[in-house]
This record gives sequence, C-alpha cells and structure tokens, in this order.
Amino acid sequence: MKQDTRQLLRQLPKVDVLLQRPVLAEWEQNLSRSLIKQAVQDVLAGLRRDILAERRRDVPAEDELDAMVLAYFRRQKSLRLKKVVNATGTILHTNLGRSVLSEEIGRHVGEIAASYSNLEYDLDEGRRGSRYAHLQSLLKELTGAEDVLVVNNNAAAVLLALTSMTQGKEVVISRGELVEIGGLFRIPDVIEASGGTIREVGTTNKTHLADYSRAVGEGTGAIMKVHTSNYRIIGFSESVPAQELAELAHANGLPLINDLGSGLFVDMRRFGLPYEPTVKEVLKQGCDVVMFSGDKLLGGPQAGIIVGKAEYIEPMKQHQLLRALRVDKMTLAALEATLQLYRDEDMAIRSIPALQMLARTQKECLRRADMLAQMLRTADAALQVQTVPVRDMVGGGSYPEYTLPGYAAAVASEGRTAAELERRLRHAEVPVVARVQQDRLCLSVRTLRDDEFPLICTEIAKAVAEG
Repeated sequence: MKQDTRQLLRQLPKVDVLLQRPVLAEWEQNLSRSLIKQAVQDVLAGLRRDILAERRRDVPAEDELDAMVLAYFRRQKSLRLKKVVNATGTILHTNLGRSVLSEEIGRHVGEIAASYSNLEYDLDEGRRGSRYAHLQSLLKELTGAEDVLVVNNNAAAVLLALTSMTQGKEVVISRGELVEIGGLFRIPDVIEASGGTIREVGTTNKTHLADYSRAVGEGTGAIMKVHTSNYRIIGFSESVPAQELAELAHANGLPLINDLGSGLFVDMRRFGLPYEPTVKEVLKQGCDVVMFSGDKLLGGPQAGIIVGKAEYIEPMKQHQLLRALRVDKMTLAALEATLQLYRDEDMAIRSIPALQMLARTQKECLRRADMLAQMLRTADAALQVQTVPVRDMVGGGSYPEYTLPGYAAAVASEGRTAAELERRLRHAEVPVVARVQQDRLCLSVRTLRDDEFPLICTEIAKAVAEG
C-alpha cells in the first residue's frame, strides 16, 4: 500500500466522532441511533474502498461528510420501483414495464387497491362469489368465446392449459414454433413441465398439414400452434393456417390450442402495420383454446387471458394449479377497465396509451418533436437541438421486423458527450431513458406525453450544468 494511501485512510474520522456531529445528532429525533450509525459506517466503508482503488485522493471535509450521510439516507428511503420517462420510442418497452395504463384507469386501480372491494363477494346474492366472474361476460362479448379465464401472465396461461389438457399425452407442434419468448421461457420446456410429451413435426422453415396428420395417434392430447410474434422466418418457408389445423384436430377428436402471445382486439392495419389476426378471428378459425397477454398490444396490465370452449376451460377453473397462478384485485381492476374501452374501438384507440402511440402519425410526431426542441432551446440556449427523423419500435416481441416512422428532438452539448447526458438522465430524480444516435441524445416523442416535456427540459439543463 502506498504511503499517501495509508495517510488518507488514517485521516478518515472514526464512527463515534462522526456520530457526535450536530447535524447527525439532530437526526436522532426522527431516526434511531442504530440506523444513523449504520449509515455512517457504510459511508466510511465506501470512502475506504474509493481511496484504496485510487478513485479518491482526498478526505472530505466535515460538511461534505454530513451531506454524504444525508444522501445515503435519501437513497435508502427512496423506493426502488419508480416512474420512468420513456423517450426511446419503443412503445411496449419490456424493461420499462410494457403497456402504460391511462391516468383514469390508474386512479381506478388505486381506488380498488386502497379500499375493500367485491373481489370474491356476490353483491346481488350477499354471499361468496368468484374473482373470475368480473371479466366473464365482458371477455365473452369481445371475443365470442364460450368461456374465459384470466391468470397472472401468458406463460401461466400456457402452463395451465397444457397441464389441464395434455398431461400424460403427446402435444403435436411444428419445429418452427418451438420458440423461446424470453427469460428462458421455452415452449418445449413448458410442455415437459406440464406433463406432456413433445411430438415435433416438419422442419424449422417448412411444416405441412400432412406432417401433423402423420403425427396424430392414440397418444395425442392436442395439436398446438404458437404464434411466432417475436421473430420471423422469411424466404423459403411455409406453415399451416389455424383453420386447416382445426379441421384436422376435430376430425381426430382433438382440441387445437393456440398461443397467440400478443392478443389483438383491433386490426393493426389501421396503424400502417401488417395484418395480424385478432382474438375473435382466431376463435372463428376453429381454435378451441386461445391464450394471449394483457400487457402487450391489448394495452392493459400483465395478465394471461384464456378464451375458448367451455369443455376445456371449465376443468382449468377446478385445477389445483390455478390457485398458484390467479390474478389479484389490482390486475382485475385494470384489465376490466381496459376491456370496457374496447366496446367502442375508436374510444379504445383514443384512450389506451399503447394504441394512442401506435396511432400517432409522422406529421403529429414532427409537430411534437419541434415543440420539444423549442422548449429545450429555451431551457438552455447553449444546447444544440435539432428535430430528426427516427424509426420507432412496437416492442414487447411484437412486429420485430417493422418500425414506425417518427421524429425525435436530438440534443448535443459542447460540455457533455451524448453518452454522458444519457447516463445523467438515467440517474435523475425522475429517470429519463433515451437513445444515443450519432453522438446525439435522441428523445423520441412517440412515447412521451406532453406534460413530460417540461420535466425533460429541466433534467437536461441540470445534466449539462452539473459538475
């Protein structure tokens, strides 16, 4: 150890000395002495590490030490899960929580969470009810299904359906649909975990109806189709439409299970995206059980929604696994409020944030990017701000090969690199997550609300000004 390093370490005050500081003594009115002592010990330990690693070559003054302990308390007190401003342009940003609920729905969820509710109480009969009854009629109306069930996410929906329907039996599925959706959730592993046996057919790029037909036998429990929403096989490829698979399944007395992944209630061609079948259309094609997510293009909370024939869904409601996968009252509140909006498709597009963002035209994005750029110039005249075209993403594993034309406010500063600005914004009190392109900080307006513009301007001005 170097001599100057030893000297710096000796200059660090002892814990007891710091605890006698007037400012720290005042804190004992609101905090226990043990908490204050732990904070002092942690701050001093951090300083020792910095000195030993030669990241720090001085010992802070007493006032600075007070401030460091206070900052430690603030960090410890702050909640880890917090609001983030999404300036990436990715609408269903998986790492930022996917779909955003409207403020009105957020208030409704808060009201349900902060009070008692009729979660499992039948107000008409005055006796115990079912939490699943709240969405029953609404989902039947929107999808045309005989029966419905909601669990805590789509992975749970797939696991429950397969366990209930195919345990001890074979599941016939195309090799091109044995997908991983992220987080090591792999369809082959789920089939095995459910007690079923995988019967792979076809090849990665081509599977024909005859491949399925040859695989069906006495040990078959179901034919399964998985929508490959998070990747595409293009070129020399072929897959079997759901309608043909349904005819084959029913001719052999088998159900067709369809994992849609991101379920749609609105035709995406309205937003300039390629056609994807809606949940109602898939059911009309003959699928017996369909599973999809609540927090992707549906625009609601995380949930796994199972719709289809009552003869298959009713046993799921009685299955022991359901207890481990059931939804809570906040999810039900958010999902019901979101689904209510779909009774009027135009109302849904105006009111559900994910659909609002999809519907934003290039012209509207340009207008809003110009507005943000002007506000940034006003906040700090030294900033170099331009409005630039960008390609925004749908996200959430949906439409991976398609982007949406949009605009962003691109920011550069002589005193800060774009990477440094991006890092400082991530560490703001209200974090702002953005992209760096061509050494400029790009703030895509597609995923921003107008009321977030002033906050962004304030935080960027701080990021540039701070030492």
